[in-house]
Amino acid sequence: MAQPAIRQIDPIAVFIQEHEDVLLHLRNLNKIAASIKENGVDDELLTTLDQSMQFIKEEVDVHNRREEEALFPVVERYVDGPTRSLRDDHRHLARHFETLREAAHAITQDRNNQEAIQQFLLIARTIVKLMVNHIHKENHILFPMLQRFLTKDELREVTRKLI
Repeated sequence: MAQPAIRQIDPIAVFIQEHEDVLLHLRNLNKIAASIKENGVDDELLTTLDQSMQFIKEEVDVHNRREEEALFPVVERYVDGPTRSLRDDHRHLARHFETLREAAHAITQDRNNQEAIQQFLLIARTIVKLMVNHIHKENHILFPMLQRFLTKDELREVTRKLI
């Protein structure tokens, strides 16, 4: 009996869907920051903050690593400028996320820590701006280009590295 064909996954569609998930959490991060600025910190907000920080730690780090390990090497066979810039974005965002985690932790320890609150508000704005710009570059510049130029075999190679 022949083996059933493995359903082909479009790796670009996977990355775009992951970006949609990230954008949802960035909206939540904006809401958290606005709520902190207007109303201070309460228990419900701390729970929401913890959930967003977990998502960032677990999902964004994994997403960026998957791009760097599965997708970028295929792109770099042809050109490395765009991926170099995107890798730089990943490094900058990782540093900002770490600063955000530290500020969030300080806020959970002392919800009246004004220095941590101000740091959180500043870095949250910075992250949202950088991440939205980064996603825009990938979704509207890199991915359409890859969909036109990568072969089906190259896309399957990316898919194999993702699963």
